[in-house]
Amino acid sequence: MTEPITVVLADDQALLRSAFKVLVDSEPGMRVVGEAADGAAAVRLARAHVPDVVLMDIRMPGTDGLAATREICADPALGAVRVVMLTTFEADEYVVQALRAGASGFLGKGAEPEELLAAIRIAAAGEALLSPAATKGLIARFLAQPQGTGQAPGAPGPAGLEGLTAREREVLVQVARGLSNDQIGERLAVSPLTVKTHVNRAMAKLGARDRAQLVVVAYESGLVQPGTG
Repeated sequence: MTEPITVVLADDQALLRSAFKVLVDSEPGMRVVGEAADGAAAVRLARAHVPDVVLMDIRMPGTDGLAATREICADPALGAVRVVMLTTFEADEYVVQALRAGASGFLGKGAEPEELLAAIRIAAAGEALLSPAATKGLIARFLAQPQGTGQAPGAPGPAGLEGLTAREREVLVQVARGLSNDQIGERLAVSPLTVKTHVNRAMAKLGARDRAQLVVVAYESGLVQPGTG
């Protein structure tokens, strides 16, 4: 049997945490290993359990979700931990800071149960949780603005693009546009396995944790412009 996807829940609303816990624990192949009411507790639980995914509320008392995400994603010992931000659309500017800090994406608190479970699976698999398309466009618009102070120490930067091959840059553009490996392979007339190899090499060269970080680099470097298809 494969190991279950382990999850830490971080939200200051106990009722919401309880609802999420029931949902996750009732899903075969998933298990909640910790609950936190603030960001500092989320970081402690992440270090104690090294979960596959942390569902992190942005706004919490004390250490907020943004600071906690930055701390988790900057810790080499937690390199395999994926953070998914739980938020409302009015906090989009914080979401972009979280992506710069290393989060794998975000999910609205009003999402349907199946959307939440799918988000956990996608993040655990190392994919960028940046759908639907309207959300990707919104993120792209913010990422195209001058970079603030939200980036984590050691996060990938535009200068690293110089080390990419022409094909890796080409694949990076398609990743930033939200295409899957299968879709990229079809567009570039190569196999999905070849695409995966290029993606992994680009991630290694850029020091990116996952595909979401590749998207950040693509937009912040100007390789991809908002609104391009």
